[in-house]
Amino acid sequence: MKKFLLILAVVMAFCSCAYAETDSEYVKAKGVLVVGITDFKPMDYKNEKGEWIGFDADLARAFAESLGVKVEFQEIEWNNKILELNGKNIDCVWNGMTLTPEVKSSMSCSNPYCNNAQIVVVPADKASQYETLEAIKNLTFAVEHGSAGNEQAKANGLKCVEVQDQATALMEVASGTADAAIIDSLMAAAMVGKGTGYENLAYTLPLNSEEYGVGFRKGSDLTFMLNAFFEAGYNDGSIIKTAEKYGIQAALIKQ
Repeated sequence: MKKFLLILAVVMAFCSCAYAETDSEYVKAKGVLVVGITDFKPMDYKNEKGEWIGFDADLARAFAESLGVKVEFQEIEWNNKILELNGKNIDCVWNGMTLTPEVKSSMSCSNPYCNNAQIVVVPADKASQYETLEAIKNLTFAVEHGSAGNEQAKANGLKCVEVQDQATALMEVASGTADAAIIDSLMAAAMVGKGTGYENLAYTLPLNSEEYGVGFRKGSDLTFMLNAFFEAGYNDGSIIKTAEKYGIQAALIKQ
């Protein structure tokens, strides 16, 4: 009997180790998809009611609904996004995230869904002076720490000050505490120039070209499910309609 119980215990332990809960099972069991974001118009930002809206926020809400769960948006410090994800404080990073080598090696990433670039933002009355890489070499840039903009500043040998997020980087330029900022072109198009909250700023020089993706934990089955969601949404026109709502349809990547 003792021998039988020992064998049974070993078998049960093996079965327990052999079965690992998938990410989708984990999310469905707790009933909520926690999405890691920063304040980043037009992808994730709050409306007058304090609700999170934006192209990414709307898609994340629809994706959660397709899983049969609620969505919760969690503001994170962008430089800690990988730690937040692996620590299960969030279930995905969905915030106009550039598919950098670090991101792709640390997360399970969706197919690219939007084109983007890192672009220089300066005071509008000085924009004509800063249209080449040589012309901006002596400026001090505000950049979001851990961001693609930060990487571009370092790659081009530019002096930079790291701030909490891209919205703060714009504030630094508007207030004169930084000469310029490097932010995502989609954000610049939504927040900088005539008819925006930063009419005194302008964007000039693109430093690269890049693509956005959504990041899940390594090995997550949610990645495959999101890719299928993207493809279906692109084919039925719902993703295009959402992009038009926020004026980013030209940046969409066909799924």
